[in-house]
Amino acid sequence: MAEVIVRKLNKMFDTNHVVKDVDLHIRDKEFVVFVGPSGCGKTTTLRMIAGLEAVTSGDILIGNTVVNEVPPMDRDIAMVFQNYALYPHMSVASNMAFGLKMRKFEKPEIEKRIKRAAEILGIGELLQRKPRQLSGGQRQRVALGRAIVRDPKVFLFDEPLSNLDAKLRVQMRVELKKLHERLAVTSIYVTHDQVEAMTLGDRVVVMKDGVVQQVGEPLQLYNSPANRFVAGFIGSPAMNFAEVTLTDGNGLVTAEAPGLKIALPAELAGRARAHLGRRATLGIRPEDIHVAGPADVAGHCFDAGIEVVEQLGSEILLDTRVGSALFVASIDPAMRVRPHEKLRLALKPERLHLFDAESEIAL
Repeated sequence: MAEVIVRKLNKMFDTNHVVKDVDLHIRDKEFVVFVGPSGCGKTTTLRMIAGLEAVTSGDILIGNTVVNEVPPMDRDIAMVFQNYALYPHMSVASNMAFGLKMRKFEKPEIEKRIKRAAEILGIGELLQRKPRQLSGGQRQRVALGRAIVRDPKVFLFDEPLSNLDAKLRVQMRVELKKLHERLAVTSIYVTHDQVEAMTLGDRVVVMKDGVVQQVGEPLQLYNSPANRFVAGFIGSPAMNFAEVTLTDGNGLVTAEAPGLKIALPAELAGRARAHLGRRATLGIRPEDIHVAGPADVAGHCFDAGIEVVEQLGSEILLDTRVGSALFVASIDPAMRVRPHEKLRLALKPERLHLFDAESEIAL
């Protein structure tokens, strides 16, 4: 078994508390992605698991073994770095073989492992080249190959695609997903890109200021964010927010703000009743807003002034002003709209989210 367990993990740099009481159980063969903004503690957590940073307090277990004091080379892990970390004077084959030679593997076994990794990654014709003769995508494949030949218990990835251009990142994302399905090795992946997190992870760990905000499957984070931060970080374009007051009239709970009066659906209204008369934050995703039609009820519609029109081909993104709030709406690309026009929009009530104005926790 190659499960990874993190218990009450903390990291201090002098007086700076960068990782705070992180508890995680990463299952055998699971692909878990750490995501969050720069400085949230995700890379430091990964480096502690790798043994490249000392643990201030808490425990890290790989399998059933506490590895806090175990050197990196003895943890049976392989790490893929952002900058590839290839030796420039060595050929691709020599780069892939280096770690195995350091561990005193026999030459036939080294050659066997290199051949297998090269076949998996499609880099057989590159084995005699030097890193300077490779493209960014090819270098990344070599870095992956160097990890694969180790046949480790756990793969660790530190933003491995961030140096690639947008198109190549998408291609390599698909390749990484296929690679994990083929190798079935426990993998921990760090990124600041929520699209990467959503597409790669069996589960995603969202971090902010050293604290784990939520752990869950990608669609769970998207559909049921635990707090306003997760709601705003997961999803592209980001969720729209409006500061509202919750009121009750004739048994109907509404969320009200300048230019906005939205009737809450029954389930959400039931949770909101304990907060009547108080401030809250209403959230709705751009893809859950559309141009109002005859079937839309008044309590789910609002007027918006168009400020910017973004033509993306598959959709149109409208940057609009609704009272004092700014809303982005994703509408049908066949619509003909212009900046500075007024438009009647409607939302899907079952897709509304509410967050406490002070704690920012989902209601």
